[in-house]
Amino acid sequence: MDQTLQEFLLNKGYTKVKLHLTKSNHFEIKVTLNGVKGLFILDTGASSSCVGFEGIHAFNLKAENSAIKAAGAGPTNMDTKLSKHNSVKIGKWCSNKIVLVLFDLTHVNIALINHNSKPVDGIIGADILKKGKGVIDYEKKYLYLKL
Repeated sequence: MDQTLQEFLLNKGYTKVKLHLTKSNHFEIKVTLNGVKGLFILDTGASSSCVGFEGIHAFNLKAENSAIKAAGAGPTNMDTKLSKHNSVKIGKWCSNKIVLVLFDLTHVNIALINHNSKPVDGIIGADILKKGKGVIDYEKKYLYLKL
């Protein structure tokens, strides 16, 4: 009998989280950051997970100055700040030592709104996906993370 991907991963100690495909063709994911719920984009191409400057107070982030300049789809050389020791919970998976890059997400949210999608609080990037040994089932729209 062939096992489904879901059965295989759940038997290996993974948890699954439903992804929502937006009109802009991004996967949205609900994340609890420092005890506060937010809406994030899942972006395998982003090396670091990020939160917009607007979220500093809402998510109880301690922002430190950073020499890192953000670059991505849109503006380059954007000023950033860092926030260390954050608690991130995605479904049943959680980690308490997450470093987040803080930067101006306005250009990302304008693009999302222009594609009839909701603005987001941040981006879940490859750093968290690697830490959680993430597996994405694009067909069934699930993210699996190892507990």
